[in-house]
Amino acid sequence: MSVKDQRRLDRVTGLECKDGRLFIDAATAALTDLSGVRLLRCGVDTVRQLYKGLIRPEIMELFDNPGTLVDFAGQRWHSGRVGRDSGYQYKLQNADLGIILLVKNFNAKLDSIGPHLKIEVSPHAIDSLSPERLQARLDFYAAQVMTHVEINQCAVHLALDLQGWTPPADLVARMHCKARTQRDISGINEINWATKSSTYGRGETAMFGSASGVQICIYNKTEQAKACDKLDYWESVWKRRDSFDEGDPDNYNPKQTVWRVELRYHHSIIQQFASGSLDVKTGEAIDTRSFAAFAGHLDGLWRYGLRQFKLMDRPGYFSPIWTLIREDVRVDLPVDSLFEDTEYKRYYKTSRGFSGKNVELFLGNFVSLLARERVGAKKAFDRLQTWECWPVIRDHYAAKDMSEHDIYKHIKNLLEERNVRWGRAV
Repeated sequence: MSVKDQRRLDRVTGLECKDGRLFIDAATAALTDLSGVRLLRCGVDTVRQLYKGLIRPEIMELFDNPGTLVDFAGQRWHSGRVGRDSGYQYKLQNADLGIILLVKNFNAKLDSIGPHLKIEVSPHAIDSLSPERLQARLDFYAAQVMTHVEINQCAVHLALDLQGWTPPADLVARMHCKARTQRDISGINEINWATKSSTYGRGETAMFGSASGVQICIYNKTEQAKACDKLDYWESVWKRRDSFDEGDPDNYNPKQTVWRVELRYHHSIIQQFASGSLDVKTGEAIDTRSFAAFAGHLDGLWRYGLRQFKLMDRPGYFSPIWTLIREDVRVDLPVDSLFEDTEYKRYYKTSRGFSGKNVELFLGNFVSLLARERVGAKKAFDRLQTWECWPVIRDHYAAKDMSEHDIYKHIKNLLEERNVRWGRAV
């Protein structure tokens, strides 16, 4: 079922207007006035740039004494180890630069060319450099870490900050998403609702979607910024470039809560856009490998995300706030938007030519190993989702109309049957 927008009207004349802030439901004649909503800024909150290459031998010496400061690329960095869930073994971090380098992929050999580097960039670094200059800096660091460097792929988080709107109490019930991996009537792939004890301080957080796909997070940015002592920085951003409303350029109100709507794209999803999207003028596929190449497409990515996750007013109709932030918001970057010149579409790999028996055989052997090592289903499933082959497994079962939760239950049931029928191996 297609979802429609409510009609937009000019608040003064009552005439239909493409950027009006007065919305009318044609069926019920109910009016929604969003003239008090202030769209402060939509920007790139996180960049994750991936590289392939061969790690320089001298780089590994930087991790001989984890937890110490080391010299790298003309700067001082904090050296350390990272958890296996990250997919990497070591990190170099410089919070002043806003850069973290994750080094040595767990699933690739040290002495082989592989996906051994991921660079994570914080908001203040993204904000201070153009995409081209930022990309040049990331490429420089990659060349210092590895030889035979090849840009692999990027991932981004896009964040809109706004005032004059508060998430409705029934947000979870009204949020729908078109997810291949979910059969629930709500269409929601995953929900986390954190109350005042959340890691974001006293601010509530609603999260929908999978971290290995597309995820949307709605949270109290004021409280989160206070909790991590970054409110001064964010207030400076909102005061400097705080408005899509030309008639009210200084519309940040420090006495009012700022809420954030954040879209998080996994690098595998960005790759799907590269495989499925075309330049309407040339017919060529778009380039998403580097942040600089992909920056002009972020308006399209923003709009795409807000059509995947749908905040509904009633069945068949978007909530007016969703129409407003989808249509009126532009990602704040010093590049020309390529939204009008691109047909955005994700390309999904199919199992054609690939035997699903491989997945079934793997899962059977996987469960046997779990039983032998006495690993629980939840821990095993969490680890499985971090594996590079997880998308193949997920898509195989999605074709059988099984959601991610169904896969988890399947593993749990297989593990229980294995233990009951055969016992635990010693």
